[in-house]
Amino acid sequence: MKRSDLTMVILIASITVVIAFIATRALFGGAEAEQVKVKTIDKINATIQEPDPTIFNPGAINPTYEVTVGSGSED
Repeated sequence: MKRSDLTMVILIASITVVIAFIATRALFGGAEAEQVKVKTIDKINATIQEPDPTIFNPGAINPTYEVTVGSGSED
């Protein structure tokens, strides 16, 4: 490749990058200087609340027990 060919490739690549940059800014716009409000969480404290007794009651079904339906043998 000749020196002039290399120079032409670099020039064309540079012009293409500038055109792509300008087109991207025109289509998507630049960075906005607007303030954005972000939701924050409440401070975590060490107090523990009692669970709802209608959901967590002593007579509820414990899903950790193994339950066998029928005779238990696989025929």
